[in-house]
Amino acid sequence: MYQDLHSHTYFSACGADEPERLIVKAIESGIDILGITDHNYGIGTRKQLYFNLLTDLQKEYCGQIRLYRGIEIATVQNLCIKQEEDISYFDYCLIEHIDRPDSCVGGEQIISFAKRCGCPAGIAHTDLFSYIKMMGFDPLEYFSTLAENGIFWEMNVNYDSIHGYREHAYVQDFKNRKEQQQIVKESGICLSVGFDSHRIGEYQEERVKNMCNFIEDLEIPLFTL
Repeated sequence: MYQDLHSHTYFSACGADEPERLIVKAIESGIDILGITDHNYGIGTRKQLYFNLLTDLQKEYCGQIRLYRGIEIATVQNLCIKQEEDISYFDYCLIEHIDRPDSCVGGEQIISFAKRCGCPAGIAHTDLFSYIKMMGFDPLEYFSTLAENGIFWEMNVNYDSIHGYREHAYVQDFKNRKEQQQIVKESGICLSVGFDSHRIGEYQEERVKNMCNFIEDLEIPLFTL
């Protein structure tokens, strides 16, 4: 199974493409599950419009691809969702910035924040092993707690101009370090794979597929609804 659970459209200020173009590209690329996850602060007050559009596209392309209606949630103070803001109707959310000093979510607070979101939650493009070490937590215990609370961890395989053609070092570390793989496997946490696409012309489906295959070969579960 090939999944890409992190992509952006024109609803994100940094994105450029129409949602339907991403879906068609994913189908052409042999992706089985696509998640569209525009930034909460980019969508702004258009969340219901955004969700309804994805719902219509989900129905239109049913049978060709599984489309997940997602949203990416920033946790730095000036971009975080408001306390009264409801996102529970989304299929899932990706939570970013938890390792930044100015994050309103960190340490054990990620559990309560994920519950506040009201939908399945994953941690996006974060070097969790370095973060865990910095916070003084036990890695197996931390990942196990995430798993027990239904929180998954993203392997972000992005490589495009928006991100300066830089690979995430934590992904390469995970691929190369068997002790990390063993901790993740033993904890029971699910992983997800995302290209974090912002420009459809720069999409590299082989990076997504290679990571999906790698995770499945390790017999670590991929997050699905």
